[in-house]
Amino acid sequence: MPNGSLIYAQALYDPHMTAKFFITVDTEEDDWGEYRSSGFSLESLRQLPRLQEIFNAYGAIPTYLITYPVVKDETARAFFLDNLAQHQCEIGVHCHPWNTPPFVEELNERHSMLCNLPYATVRDKIAILKEEITKSLEVVPVSFRAGRWGFGPGVAGAINDLGFRVDTSVTPYVDWTFTTGPDYRAAPTHAYRFSPDDILSAVPNGALLEVPTTIGFLQRHEAFARRAIAAQGIAQRLRIRGILDTARIVNLRWLSPELSTAREMITLAKRSLLRKCAYLNMSFHSTALVPGKTQYVRTQQDLEAFFRSIEALIKYVATQGVVFSGLAGSLQDA
Repeated sequence: MPNGSLIYAQALYDPHMTAKFFITVDTEEDDWGEYRSSGFSLESLRQLPRLQEIFNAYGAIPTYLITYPVVKDETARAFFLDNLAQHQCEIGVHCHPWNTPPFVEELNERHSMLCNLPYATVRDKIAILKEEITKSLEVVPVSFRAGRWGFGPGVAGAINDLGFRVDTSVTPYVDWTFTTGPDYRAAPTHAYRFSPDDILSAVPNGALLEVPTTIGFLQRHEAFARRAIAAQGIAQRLRIRGILDTARIVNLRWLSPELSTAREMITLAKRSLLRKCAYLNMSFHSTALVPGKTQYVRTQQDLEAFFRSIEALIKYVATQGVVFSGLAGSLQDA
């Protein structure tokens, strides 16, 4: 992480300010890893009421980041309108280029990353999705996450031009170049303001606010853990990380029930709060709410464990005096 970015990211933390807890749900069609413009399954959306019941029990406010097929679904629309009316959720934009019009690019893995498309195409797709959400749900979304974490300067410029104010596409420590995506290893791990032309550098009065998903180490000594996984080369880095993880020397975890156990998420939350993080950002996909749709939840037993993990983390942070907030709430302190 550049020194300037670290200094400014830490400056966003006010020791007298209560930390916030964000829940960002990539609310999308079920067709995991399939790039097509029609013929979607939306079975997972029928599980959203059960998920929302957990949030409501603790006063947690999820931000549902929704794709184009989702906003066109009438059952999902009724669910969102009901919860918006009761101020129980927020709505943001989650753009999958392969199923968001206009359809001008060839459908393939490279073009599944927004950051690999021309600016005009990116802007048109996001503009159409934002307009559909505004018209259907009677809200103007201000938060954004790129599908497959495919963020970049062109995407940042497009959302800035379209009036978005906060992005949550950055995954610190993670290199997505093996799937033709961005490399976020140098990204700040705290919330930071940035300019669209440089998405990984924190600058005062930047046009946009970045709220990365929470990813960090379970160990106390973060600086050592960072150095331990800094090997060059994706294959070598993954092999070294696997050895260190098994030996419990360095355990890098996401605040996500897809990639971490409840115990790991609680440990990561505890470590993050001790490091004076101003927020926690738990993320996952709606697709995981149906067994067999992803590698994360294969059986009904897995699904029950998935729900329990979400509730365990929320219950823990509630005991720490953390404030539950939608992503729009992040703008109040930045």
